[in-house]
Amino acid sequence: MALFVRQDENRSELQQRLATELQDRARKKAEEAELPDGVTDSQYIKGTKETTSLLWVWMVIAVLAIGVVIFLVIKTGN
Repeated sequence: MALFVRQDENRSELQQRLATELQDRARKKAEEAELPDGVTDSQYIKGTKETTSLLWVWMVIAVLAIGVVIFLVIKTGN
């Protein structure tokens, strides 16, 4: 059989102070961290450009390509 003792009962005063200090630092760091909103603060946006007016052309091409693939699959299935 084993004897289970709570961890904080065996901590020395120095260990207790260090644990408290680390917890305080972690809380302060969590409060200071301002998360980006995902739109204007994002670094991945830099160097990109907005969608051009030819988006509809690419969408039509994609739909036609999907249609051709479906057509060929149906025709080869017979």
